[in-house]
Amino acid sequence: MRVLVTRPAGQAVEWVEGLQASGLDATALPLIGIEPAADPAPVLAAWHALAEYMMVMFVSPNAAAHFFALRPEGLVWPAHVLAASPGPGTTAALQRLGVPAAAIAQPRPDAVQFDSESLWQAIAHHSWAGARVLIVRGTSGRDWFAARLTEQGASIDLVAAYRRCAPRLDAAGAATLAAALADPRAHLWFFSSSEAIDHLAALCPGASWARASALTTHPRIGARARALGFTRVAEARPSLAAVTACIQSLA
Repeated sequence: MRVLVTRPAGQAVEWVEGLQASGLDATALPLIGIEPAADPAPVLAAWHALAEYMMVMFVSPNAAAHFFALRPEGLVWPAHVLAASPGPGTTAALQRLGVPAAAIAQPRPDAVQFDSESLWQAIAHHSWAGARVLIVRGTSGRDWFAARLTEQGASIDLVAAYRRCAPRLDAAGAATLAAALADPRAHLWFFSSSEAIDHLAALCPGASWARASALTTHPRIGARARALGFTRVAEARPSLAAVTACIQSLA
């Protein structure tokens, strides 16, 4: 089967390369578009106030990339500020951008899921009463995480560093989608976001997914795939090793 990696373009390339290195047939079909925030002023203001925060939580690699793309010249990451990451992809992005590994809080490597719940388990032991926390995200998301911090007495600020949008398929992407629709059993859809499934439904109104297979990285995503009509849905931890092993077992 050809694996269709539906992550945003920046992360899809990394996953495709990793899967191909394991001998799998994989190609990128990004089903989530990523664009800079319409107004950069809030991100710039957040950078200038960065030292006032106890922790900055980045919801994704895209959040980190777009936040650091607007870093004012001369500013560096304050040593006393935690950078919170929900998973390995965001952690790797933060380290590439210059955040010291010792400053990054993240879920345990053996966490069942890399999400807000697992991140909360890693940082819940801190005293959050009176602490200021910044959440860097798109235009929405991570409300559960913000609510847990608020319950513990933290003050939460939110900043939109980017915005997610519907994909704009180029000719190659349109051809890949057409091939998957024509021969569903020869393709495996790899979903790491329910939003990607929603965009797929919008791109292919009326399509039948009864003969198609999906691999998802979270129960909520799997439920959304089944709701669309996928009858064969597998689930794996959102790590390259786990996803690769799952695909190989399916093959």
